[in-house]
Amino acid sequence: MGKGKGKQRKQIILPPELPPEIAEDEIQVSDEDLQFVDENKDYAGFVSRLDTHSINRQVTRVEGLSEDALEALYEKRRRKALDQKENERIVVEVAPVDVLPVKSLDGEVYYRTFSQAAEVPENEGDVDKSMVKMTKAERRAKLKKSKKEAKKLGKESTEAEEVQPTQQESALAEVKEDLTAEEAFETKKRKLAELGMALIADPDANIKSLKEMLQFTKDGDQSIVKLGLLSLLAVFKDIIPGYRIRLPTEKELEMKVSKEVKKTRFCESTLLSAYKGYLQKLLALEKQPIFHHVVVRCVCTLVDAVPHFNYRESLLVAVVRNIGSSDDVVRRLCCSAIKSLFTNEGKHGGEASVEAVRLIADHVKAHDCQLHPDSVEVLMSLSFDDDLGKPEVQDDNNKMKYKKNKKRKNSEESNQLQGNDRKKSKKEVIAKMKEEVAADYKSVSYTPDVAERKRMQSETLSAVFETYFRILRHTMQSSEASSEANGNLTSSGSGAHPLLAPCLSGLGKFSHLIDLDYIGDLMNYLKRLAARGSNSDNSAQKMQNLTVSERLRCCIVAFKVMRSNLDALNVDLQDFFVQLYNLVLEYKPGRDQGEVLAEALKVMLCDDRQHDMQKAAAFVKRLATFSLCFGSAESMAALVTLKQLLQRNVKCRNLLENDAGGGSVSGSIAVKYQPYGSDPSLSGALASVLWELNLLSKHYHPTISTLASGISSMNSAQNQVYINISPQQAFKNLSLEAESFKFNPQGSTQKSNSKSKNRTTALPSTLAGDEPPRIDENEVGKKLSRHFALLRDIKENERLRGELDRTTTSLQLYEEYKKQRKSAIKKSKRSVGI
Repeated sequence: MGKGKGKQRKQIILPPELPPEIAEDEIQVSDEDLQFVDENKDYAGFVSRLDTHSINRQVTRVEGLSEDALEALYEKRRRKALDQKENERIVVEVAPVDVLPVKSLDGEVYYRTFSQAAEVPENEGDVDKSMVKMTKAERRAKLKKSKKEAKKLGKESTEAEEVQPTQQESALAEVKEDLTAEEAFETKKRKLAELGMALIADPDANIKSLKEMLQFTKDGDQSIVKLGLLSLLAVFKDIIPGYRIRLPTEKELEMKVSKEVKKTRFCESTLLSAYKGYLQKLLALEKQPIFHHVVVRCVCTLVDAVPHFNYRESLLVAVVRNIGSSDDVVRRLCCSAIKSLFTNEGKHGGEASVEAVRLIADHVKAHDCQLHPDSVEVLMSLSFDDDLGKPEVQDDNNKMKYKKNKKRKNSEESNQLQGNDRKKSKKEVIAKMKEEVAADYKSVSYTPDVAERKRMQSETLSAVFETYFRILRHTMQSSEASSEANGNLTSSGSGAHPLLAPCLSGLGKFSHLIDLDYIGDLMNYLKRLAARGSNSDNSAQKMQNLTVSERLRCCIVAFKVMRSNLDALNVDLQDFFVQLYNLVLEYKPGRDQGEVLAEALKVMLCDDRQHDMQKAAAFVKRLATFSLCFGSAESMAALVTLKQLLQRNVKCRNLLENDAGGGSVSGSIAVKYQPYGSDPSLSGALASVLWELNLLSKHYHPTISTLASGISSMNSAQNQVYINISPQQAFKNLSLEAESFKFNPQGSTQKSNSKSKNRTTALPSTLAGDEPPRIDENEVGKKLSRHFALLRDIKENERLRGELDRTTTSLQLYEEYKKQRKSAIKKSKRSVGI
């Protein structure tokens, strides 16, 4: 042991070699190192003061040895390293592919070999392991170097292993992906169908499948989501019960019930939770354009099919929100759903109708009356019961009788013995039970009592008329604001006031249900709107806010309101007659609606049997002039109205006579006819002649020419055949759509019964509604040529008359000039003579 320790002590360990010296030009210093040194100059100042020579000598010095002995040790270590390299040479056999084999004289084949020296690390080749130990810094550097080499070798191996797939392999991969996607789609479709069929076949047993079907609406494939929504829609339509589900309370859950009740409660709760999740999914997908149509279709179908079920409010909100959509498909679906809700109140008892009307009113208010007309037109589908107040009188009488009989019974029972108290208690118990049963039946049934129906109807009416009056007020305010702003653009009826037309139509339909306290304000609004845009309205001269059709609708609504409340109103309608008289000349076929004009003529002139003679004559003359200017449909409606006015006002038939000084009453009335007058009562139409009928009898359309000839031959002394057709029907029969089918030649007139053969006129077959014979093109061509020749002659006559007037005026001015010249000459001569 002692000898071993002595040997270890005598062992000499040489210091490691110093790192090689590198020139300063080859040293590369990064910017970060420079920045670090610049920032910490105070701490790095000692490096410049180090004595490198003494440090090197101290490091390379070995204790107890002289320089010669140290040099001998270095030489010995070098020789030992060279000997080790020679001994570590390895013989490597060359592969047969690389080098040709050699055949010896003995016949043996062998491959050539060469020696390869084993790779010796640089540090080990220079330093003897038995004499020199590595420092910690060297070991760390060596470990880092080995790790980096291992990483490089791993990356190279992985890059070599990764082989790029060929085009054929990529195509096969794509085909496989498509096939797997199609298979998955078909599998999901089949699964949806199986679950849906099972639920429809036995809902109670497969009620849990609703949640599984609901998971398909969360799929990544859009087609699967749409199929899931539509499949759940079909299932819910079939399995939803005919009553509203009420979940049990905590007390009811604590009670012991039978298995059937538990099963029913479980099915109802599962159905309600799945239905709620389905609606939430619909409302979430509504914001995405891809699913918008499918979601709206599902919501509208549920509103139409199950309006009595839970969560009806969410469905109605979604439908009303899209009722004014710019998409025609979405808007039609929502409008049809609301209309079916109004017409089929037996499904929900009327409560859904009240909610829908309130939502529509709020929707109109929120959008400031700027919606599509269909959003308010759906209110026309509402129906109200006018006889709800009548049973109340009978009920009050029955209550009074019941109270009297009850008092009598109480007085009689007070005289009886106390033994009857037991019977009385039994009767009270029975009556109480009957009341409870009646209350339960009432809560389940969808037929509310009279008081409830009256309440719902009053709420519906208040919401409807609130919407209508808001639209009227908005129209007035916007028109006044636009007239004050003095804009240069003319707003069309469908642009500035899109809801005015359906609002006026609704007021005309429900005018008999308006409260009498609001009728006066309504008539004032209508009068101001009808005058909006006329020449007499100063504020409307700046900007015409309402079209002719809208102003005509205001006049129609005013007459309907007046006639439905005739007993309670005393309103002068003269202003509306003035507006109609002026609007006839402002009408333009391409811009305005002919149906509205025909309805105004029917409501204001044909239905009203009491007319002043001057006013009736003015309308007759204006309608005859109107018939010359426009198409066949408008001319036919005007002529039908004209004939009815002449038949009811016999004195106005004097306009048919062609006296020398005008009409037959022109001598007694010292008034000249004013064709452009604004007031029909002051136009002086009785002093004129219906010369327009002579031109209309030569009209190119045979029906109009026949009717005009019949009107011209009317005689005040003979009875006439009253026309049963209205201006609206006449306009419809001769409109542009039906003109090609309703075109008769002049000679085809329908003969009346034997009683009407002796009368002067007969109705044309076109007005009677019979199918006409074939068109005689030659006859039509002749009439058209005569018509346009006549128009050309009229224009030529007007031109000649204008030239004659100008020539006459110039001659008169020349004569006056000559007279003044002569008088001036005479005055000058007199002054000279004086």
